[in-house]
Amino acid sequence: MEFPIRINKYLASQNVASRREADELIEGGLVKLNGKKAKLGDMVNETDEVTFSNQKKCVYYALNKPTGIVTHSPQKGEQGILEAVKFPEKVFPLGRLDKDSRGLIILTNDGRMTDKLLNPDYEHEKKYVVQVNRPITKEFIKRMGDGVKLDDGYRTKKCIIKKESPDFFSITLTEGKKRQIRRMCSALSYRVVDLNRVRIMNVQLGSLGEGQYRPIRKDELKELLEDLGL
Repeated sequence: MEFPIRINKYLASQNVASRREADELIEGGLVKLNGKKAKLGDMVNETDEVTFSNQKKCVYYALNKPTGIVTHSPQKGEQGILEAVKFPEKVFPLGRLDKDSRGLIILTNDGRMTDKLLNPDYEHEKKYVVQVNRPITKEFIKRMGDGVKLDDGYRTKKCIIKKESPDFFSITLTEGKKRQIRRMCSALSYRVVDLNRVRIMNVQLGSLGEGQYRPIRKDELKELLEDLGL
């Protein structure tokens, strides 16, 4: 870390909060720099002492998103995830699951998780079960596993893929390009009929019904946060 550093960036680097949340803590008078209330834009030197008091209780939920629900920024006539499902606290979804797909998505009010979970540099695993429109061949499995050149020229990373039945396969990715699995299948002349995300890192969808959610707690939460470096 290079000093001096802006105080909100410093707090984010210490996994205290996201930069936006750090600004809220500062504005609320909950951050001190060398014993005095910090101000937005303050710079921190290596020898400075930064203390904080964060009273917010962080919550974490696993949701089974149904098809037809939009994760972010619903347009006219669409239903957003936070409209379709009422949570007891104000939370936001981590990442996206397109309108035509279903399955596991994590929601939280912990802004620290956003980059830690979504940044592709960390290569966190996400597993999907996919049905396609025609029988799966050995060539399809090999080419999908080796990486596929998408319509924009990007070649996907190698991944874990397994044929589960004549027209179903499971796939574990460590990246998340927009509509990636659908585009990978399309490049090989297949069409996705159903796409269900069943795992994000150690968090499993399990028997959670569509539209239902559950809190992520105890050992499951501990492992998730530890693997994210939080």
